Amino acid sequence: MSRDDRQTPLDAPRPWWKDAVVYQIYPRSFMDSNGDGIGDIPGITARLDHLKDLGVDVVWLSPHFDSPNADNGYDVRDYRKVMARFGTMADFDTMLAGMMARGMRLIIDLVVNHTSDEHAWFVESRKSRDNPYRDYYIWRDGKEGSQGGGPPNNYPAFFGGPAWTQDAATGQYYLHYFAAKQPDLNWENPEVRAEVYDLMRFWLDKGVSGFRMDVIPFIAKQPGLPDLTPAQRRAPQFVYASGPRLHDHLREMRREVLAHYDTLTVGEAFGVPPDAARDLIDSRRGELDLVINFDIVRMDIDGWRKTSWTLPRLKALYSQLDAAVGPYGWNTQFLSNHDNPRSVSHFGDDDPAWVERSAKVLNTLILTQRGTPFLYQGEELGMTNSPFESLDDFDDLEVAGRWRDLAGRVSEAEYLANARAMGRDNARTPMQWTAGPHGGFTTGKPWLAVNPNAAAINAQDQAARPDSVLNHCRALIAWRRGSADLRDGTYEDLDPEHEQVFAYRRGAGLVVVLNFGRETVRYALPGRLTVDGVVFGEAEVEGQVEGQVVTLAGWTSVILAVRTA
Repeated sequence: MSRDDRQTPLDAPRPWWKDAVVYQIYPRSFMDSNGDGIGDIPGITARLDHLKDLGVDVVWLSPHFDSPNADNGYDVRDYRKVMARFGTMADFDTMLAGMMARGMRLIIDLVVNHTSDEHAWFVESRKSRDNPYRDYYIWRDGKEGSQGGGPPNNYPAFFGGPAWTQDAATGQYYLHYFAAKQPDLNWENPEVRAEVYDLMRFWLDKGVSGFRMDVIPFIAKQPGLPDLTPAQRRAPQFVYASGPRLHDHLREMRREVLAHYDTLTVGEAFGVPPDAARDLIDSRRGELDLVINFDIVRMDIDGWRKTSWTLPRLKALYSQLDAAVGPYGWNTQFLSNHDNPRSVSHFGDDDPAWVERSAKVLNTLILTQRGTPFLYQGEELGMTNSPFESLDDFDDLEVAGRWRDLAGRVSEAEYLANARAMGRDNARTPMQWTAGPHGGFTTGKPWLAVNPNAAAINAQDQAARPDSVLNHCRALIAWRRGSADLRDGTYEDLDPEHEQVFAYRRGAGLVVVLNFGRETVRYALPGRLTVDGVVFGEAEVEGQVEGQVVTLAGWTSVILAVRTA
């Protein structure tokens, strides 16, 4: 396919995924059907009506492949086999058929920067230097002149320690950006790329509608793998994500596989600044459709420490991301996922008196920004961070690995406070279905403790209450479908410096006003706008619009019909 053949005019048919609402399922924590304490695929199938009633169009399923679970499935042992604890391939087919019958599509995780060290390719690769699979991975001799050879360079791994492990069989080191049990694939080897494309076809032929691509910018390595500078070592993701062959690999993937199917591709763009991400999703280039950009959800994370954030800074990031995509790109809109804390604890107010109100505000933000919204499981209920009491309560190897690096340099109490606020396990506690034992997630002992507040925050209770977070989400998703301004209208921040109110215009006819605080606010819209009334809001704002002034109680939101005066 020539470059000219890939040109996409602005008046091209609108892709289906631009109007979709995506819901991420972390299968280990969604629903356990057999009482072993681990969520599974039959459990997902049993809860599909929850997603249908919510209004979900697309399900993103985190890894379901066979894995030894060093990193909860992001270490794949067999890409064509379902993890036994999750079920069978027949269970997967039943789940997919159930989604299709309800008008939902499925995208799955594509984890191909690395495999498990138990994958058959790596088992062969490590046997000898001349094994046919040796070049499937990145092997190097130790650095000359250092005691014992030493790692080939000073790359750090994200889960602690160096990004190189020496293998006793051959004396060489293999590269792993994450855990030692997650060796990186060598994408410069055309045989590796052919293997990846073949496994993609396997799942697409089954009927999945695309992929969320795990750390996909990392597949292209830096030529020669030079040492990092001290500044680069503090944020190595920006180097790992900027290999020069990335665009070549993605365009080849599009030509060889994706161009032959009707797909959605979502790249996890960790380490890619917004301006650079534009090239990944420019529809004329034939690479990805969407990227998951972390500027917002990691705006107050400095390594392992939580810092602070302000509403003006949050608003500035939304404006920057909207401007960065240009006319040929499209954004994802999300505030949480399996790698980040719960949105209501991060950006809202998880005090029991305010948790539902602030969860509604945050879900309104996600569902009314310009782009494709992504909800993470439990976000539609306002699930919160878990009150981890000690480091032993965490399952995540990232928390353990970083503590090994930091022990002796910071106190355990300080590290625990930061892990409790920002740790990945906050998002991985089981889904809260009922007020019963273990939140109705399992009849056995859950693999990770259910948040104790499941008695107060659960789907069964919220489905029965018209004023719940769940029913707010249902109503807003349904209303969003009929609004061209929300689905495709322009975005304009009306008051970038206001410290409590987030007010923005969508298209010509709507203004969204969000109160990010407990105090009641009387907010005046710009004089150039005439307010015609409330089109979506909560009881607290009905009748509270006088001219261009809207009165918002603490942590409430409203969508107004407007026109230019």
